[in-house]
Amino acid sequence: MYTLFKHLHLTAIGLSVLLFLFRFVLLTLQSPMLQKKWLKILPHIVDTLLLVSAISLMVLIQQYPFVDAWVTEKLLGLVMYIFMVTLALKPSNTKFIRFVGLIGAISWIAFAGMVAVSKQAILF
Repeated sequence: MYTLFKHLHLTAIGLSVLLFLFRFVLLTLQSPMLQKKWLKILPHIVDTLLLVSAISLMVLIQQYPFVDAWVTEKLLGLVMYIFMVTLALKPSNTKFIRFVGLIGAISWIAFAGMVAVSKQAILF
């Protein structure tokens, strides 16, 4: 069961990042494809799978945010990733702010990945 949820979680992370990068490129190119219904819905489905698999893994390994420092830091990384993605994909932001969001999102997802692999808190 653990392996199933771990692979689902890793797949959802990969898809989430790929969809983010794809939408960022489309926004940068001002592509009308951004208005496609599937491109507005699919990221929400993927992110829901990401959260469900994360919660399932926490329950399976019995480690929780605000109890285990490394899980808390992964949650912080996820929240900051979402914030940075929002900055990067908001059309009304300047190109500079969107670029900061892109770099920030990739940095925070890399941080969460490092914490997940090591299972050691870095910040706390």
